[in-house]
Amino acid sequence: MLQTSELLFYGIKIVARLSVLSRLAVVARDPGTQDTVAGASVGTLRLARQEFLVAAGNPKAILIFTAFLPQFVDPARAITPQFALLGALFLMLEWIAIGAYAYMGLHMRRWFAQPRGKRLFNRCCAGLLSAAASVLLMARRT
Repeated sequence: MLQTSELLFYGIKIVARLSVLSRLAVVARDPGTQDTVAGASVGTLRLARQEFLVAAGNPKAILIFTAFLPQFVDPARAITPQFALLGALFLMLEWIAIGAYAYMGLHMRRWFAQPRGKRLFNRCCAGLLSAAASVLLMARRT
């Protein structure tokens, strides 16, 4: 049956992998405390530069500026100020998102410092992987 249906083969392969991953996440031993890596502190300016380089190379930003934003530009008016305003709004929203990620990371670090938090995270990931495997198993090709 698997030789005749490539789709069935890939489906079983994907479901099996997700099931194994979810099982491993459930039975993962208590990670305990992690050793902290001592290193030189990095300055804020260097981190900002690194973030800019990562964001500048992000295809999402390129797509937004080339495909999404032009829809909101009025061709009857000056284009440069409109793009400047839209770009500034985009950068402001990006800054807010990065700040939110940093804030969540700070609190998640405290949460993961406890073995109970790590265990709960592993179980949640296992549940999500099991749910993904179940959805893939139940999905029908149209």
